[in-house]
Amino acid sequence: MTHPHAATTTPNLRRHIRALLSGWDRQVLHSVHARKWPGSEPVLPRLSRSANHGVLWFGTAAAIATLGRGARSRRAAVRGVASLALASAVINTVAKRSVRRSRPLLDAVPVIRQLKRQPFTTSFPSGHAASAAAFATGVAMESKGWGAAVAPVAASVAFSRVYTGVHYPSDVLVGAALGVGAAFAVRGLVPTRSQLPPPSPSAAVAPALPDGDGLVVVVNPRSGTADAADAVRDALPLAEVVECAPEELTSALESAAGHARALGVVGGDGTVNLAATVATAHGLPLAVFPGGTFNHFAYDLGIESVQDTCRALAEGDAVRVDLGRFTPGPDGGARSGHFLNTLSLGVYPELVRIRERWEARIGSWPAGVLAATRVLRGEHPLEVDVHGQRRPMWLLFAGNCMYRGVGPTPGHRENLADGLLDVRVVHAGRLPGLRLLAAALAGPLSRSPVHAARPVHRLRITGIADGTPLAYDGEVTKISGELVVDKKVAALTVYRPQTLL
Repeated sequence: MTHPHAATTTPNLRRHIRALLSGWDRQVLHSVHARKWPGSEPVLPRLSRSANHGVLWFGTAAAIATLGRGARSRRAAVRGVASLALASAVINTVAKRSVRRSRPLLDAVPVIRQLKRQPFTTSFPSGHAASAAAFATGVAMESKGWGAAVAPVAASVAFSRVYTGVHYPSDVLVGAALGVGAAFAVRGLVPTRSQLPPPSPSAAVAPALPDGDGLVVVVNPRSGTADAADAVRDALPLAEVVECAPEELTSALESAAGHARALGVVGGDGTVNLAATVATAHGLPLAVFPGGTFNHFAYDLGIESVQDTCRALAEGDAVRVDLGRFTPGPDGGARSGHFLNTLSLGVYPELVRIRERWEARIGSWPAGVLAATRVLRGEHPLEVDVHGQRRPMWLLFAGNCMYRGVGPTPGHRENLADGLLDVRVVHAGRLPGLRLLAAALAGPLSRSPVHAARPVHRLRITGIADGTPLAYDGEVTKISGELVVDKKVAALTVYRPQTLL
């Protein structure tokens, strides 16, 4: 039988705990207001205002993406913003409406510390603290260096909410906890690079070249690679570094292959494509130094910096990877062409052509937006015969090895020596822009009226109209008649560190 006083024990205990927490909250708040914080009065109120509506963090994300000059920095910026967005959504739609706590009284707050415009929403939890913690945690998940730089600013923003008297300490602590939770929730949906399984091509034998002894590195200076080329010279003093114009790349690579123990390349994916073709023909291992705009092949290998490649060279760590092949080759040549990443027909080659026409004038990213806008307004699909069937389509994509989606779109390859082509088709119809978006959202292995995907070993396409553009690794050529796409399995040896930092 339940004791008559037991029913009242739990409510009394809750009230007692609530009173203790409330007392602690007010005690800490008054202590902060009573204490002098040297140098804080001109800084913290302004810092607190700058974080309104996430302005501070959006600006910080832009600075990280711009100053970082690498995929890791861009990922850190995007993950920070995504974490902030989720935290803000949870705070403003659920948390503040669930606990309607009044703001602290400003009687004990010095006027110089008070915000010019007081917030009108409820106090619990702190949205500023949640956004700051979410952004800093998201950034740190991708880049410890940028995370360490952002963390003091985030902590200052969170503290400023108590300092200016607009939040109780518990509001800030709970908000920060929710922000950290939001960052981990985003990581659960979109894994960080450290969570993704590393590429798993087969190990290969390659000579160890400490300080670059025996390595010849060919540089395409028009790929925005000045910093990377200088970094290679500093890190590998014994390497021979050759800079040449884009039209001279093939001859420079062939000349280097004649006396090198290993061939190195600094440039974008198109430049790496040329180097891979030459290295395969001469049986040389390839050292890839990321120096282009996207560096898809290097990043799928797990190479994000010059230092990654230098570590592999010093130890002789290398792997074997597949090399995609298409016949006939560029501009209808008798020799086959090769691709390390992707090959496509349809709207993408036209997008590349328009982007290249404008990027020298307005920059790569604006030119890409302009090209996409123009291409997706078209109403003239590609018509070809695939395995004997005539098919109209907006896009035919063939990837060198199977791509795995990080989110709704393909973007990462776990195995660069699987012997497969990742073939995807976006079927023709009205409104190509919407159909391409629907195909991206459908996922990599969907079957739908819009999108189809299939892994194959070989692909034969016929009935191609004269002058049809074909894109491969960011380059564009013209083809007609018949196209056969297959692979050279494990044909290329590439330096890659055994452990990724």
